[in-house]
Amino acid sequence: MKLSHFQFNLPTELLAEFPAENRDESRLMVVNRKTGTIEHKLFKDILEYFDEGDVMVVNNTKVFPARLYGNKEKTGARIEVFLLRELNAEQRLWDVLVDPARKIRIGNKLYFGDDDSLVAEVIDNTTSRGRTLRFLYDGSYEEFRAKLVELGETPIPKYINREVTPEDAERYQTIYAKEEGAVAAPTAGLHFSKHLMKRLEIKGVDFAEVTLHVGLGTFNPVEVEDLSKHKMDSEELKITQEACDKVNKAKANKKRVCAIGTTTMRALESSVSSNKTLNAFEGWTNKFIFPPHDFSLADCMVTNFHTPKSTLLMMISAFCGHDLMRKAYDEAIKEGYKFYSYGDAMLIL
Repeated sequence: MKLSHFQFNLPTELLAEFPAENRDESRLMVVNRKTGTIEHKLFKDILEYFDEGDVMVVNNTKVFPARLYGNKEKTGARIEVFLLRELNAEQRLWDVLVDPARKIRIGNKLYFGDDDSLVAEVIDNTTSRGRTLRFLYDGSYEEFRAKLVELGETPIPKYINREVTPEDAERYQTIYAKEEGAVAAPTAGLHFSKHLMKRLEIKGVDFAEVTLHVGLGTFNPVEVEDLSKHKMDSEELKITQEACDKVNKAKANKKRVCAIGTTTMRALESSVSSNKTLNAFEGWTNKFIFPPHDFSLADCMVTNFHTPKSTLLMMISAFCGHDLMRKAYDEAIKEGYKFYSYGDAMLIL
């Protein structure tokens, strides 16, 4: 498969700028790989497709307010700083993206907050837009992190062409988010409400939690025609023994294992034993899943509708089958499904 197989025209009016009023009332397209059939439902109807003993695997990463705005010393130019990952807690070193990057050089200082209560010094260039910053702050580490949260903004994606609202802080977060470290939400999980999860639990569906801290690399467009040449950014991953036990028990009992989102699927596929059981893991993964790929654990998945030429779309093609994926996407566009982070969902059985 080549990059050009993943190009399609997406009408701009199908980009979801706001989430559905109620989490579980977004639309749900149900795609059956065995029959090739497509159904149109609401997300809360997902209850119909799962039974006692089935396991849904969710990514419990929590998005932190990663977008800061500061001013460059002397010139006062407004600079956006997007926090990617903490490199050293003690020295307060962070890997960041800056915009506009051409103005930011090693040795520059940036000031944040109306009272300039947080200062950062640029100590390295990492990529064209990437920099390493050392934050200078008089206070404990806990106070420093609290200051980042205070000054930071919910990092809703750039294509959502509007100001961040107070509601985004809650809606751009899954209801089961626990482990802080993501700069983008695992968006398939945004459709679950507390009420729906309770109804699934009452039916006997179990939930296993993994942690994959979503970075911006997931969303980097692929720019090489030969997909095998694309390099994924590494993302931090943790799979507990408890999660493994739930997944492996379901597999042994011939029950459904459903990956909630592409990040969860990548987490599962990153730590599989030779006899197709899930292993506990703590580390980093740069696994890139594209067709053809033999999936080892999940036999169904929930996902949002993704951008052309994205690694996420390539994973869906690998799981769904390319022709069926294209058929589903053509139908989604025709039926007016909303795409991307705040968009509608797809259940692939």
